[in-house]
Amino acid sequence: MDWETDRSLQLRMVGTLGLLAVLPLAFTFTLTVALNRIVLPLAVETGPAPQIGYDPLLVVGLTVVGIGLAAVTGGRLALNSTNVQTVSESDYPELHARVQRLATTADLAKPTVAVVDSPAPNAFATGGLRSGHTVAVTTGLLDTLDDEELDAVLAHELAHVRNRDATVMSIAYLLPTLTYLVSKTMFGLLHILSRVLIFTPGHGHGHGGDRDNGGRAILVILAAAVVTITVSAVFWLASNLLFRVLSQYREYAADRGSAAITGDPLALASALDSIDGEMQSLPDQDLRDLDGGAEALYIFSIDTPLFNDEEDTLADELLSQELFPASHPPIPDRIERLRTLATGLET
Repeated sequence: MDWETDRSLQLRMVGTLGLLAVLPLAFTFTLTVALNRIVLPLAVETGPAPQIGYDPLLVVGLTVVGIGLAAVTGGRLALNSTNVQTVSESDYPELHARVQRLATTADLAKPTVAVVDSPAPNAFATGGLRSGHTVAVTTGLLDTLDDEELDAVLAHELAHVRNRDATVMSIAYLLPTLTYLVSKTMFGLLHILSRVLIFTPGHGHGHGGDRDNGGRAILVILAAAVVTITVSAVFWLASNLLFRVLSQYREYAADRGSAAITGDPLALASALDSIDGEMQSLPDQDLRDLDGGAEALYIFSIDTPLFNDEEDTLADELLSQELFPASHPPIPDRIERLRTLATGLET
């Protein structure tokens, strides 16, 4: 197969990055308005409440800086979240040789090669303007696939590099990750505050003004926590939605790219089927250890609770993955498309 530039993918990447760039401005504005109108009026009995100032130019400047930092460090952030280890040619000579051969076929410079110590068979690619590109595979993938299947998966990841979506996804990965961390942190703080300030025996039993001021302080703190986690969660949902929609389309594009590099669409179809079968038999903890928040970057989706707690929480129920489109297209659909490509090559 000849490599064809996917213009639709490029347009989707530009549009997604544009929307992700706007979200911080909308997020900070919404949070400021909510705090000014809901939380701060609770701090005073009478008279006008203090107001938090809002400087859109400052937010725009910080957003530009943030996107710049994400472009430089986004790939490294994704790698760090998965406990990946860069490996040398002496450690994995065959893996390096495969990546070099396939990169040459794809007319690419050889990316950094990395391995994740995990029984879950999977792979992903990241990219940063400073750190360059990295193709990572799990030890489970190396143990599960045969030679042709492994070549097809590596070619899939190199197709992400060739399409430049590895770098774009590494940048786009930053915003949903940060908003997720804000939401999770505020959820934890709200949980702690509710126990310490409300359920501690004897708390708030003062006299006169002290008791009133203590109760008002508790109310303001709890209101601020609730407002912050709510606004953060909403914008996390929005950024994650954009991230996953782009992730779905880029997987189809990389599947086609793998077929173009190897000339064997059925090898990737077989690899996806093998990975699917192996994933079904793995314990949930193995999948949680592999996730780290970067599950949309993998060749195969990891279906784990968003907050990765040992016990189910209200947050897991409210922010279920069922609220989103899947980060990856269904495996049967991907396999069917690859088989159709193979049929086209035969005729």
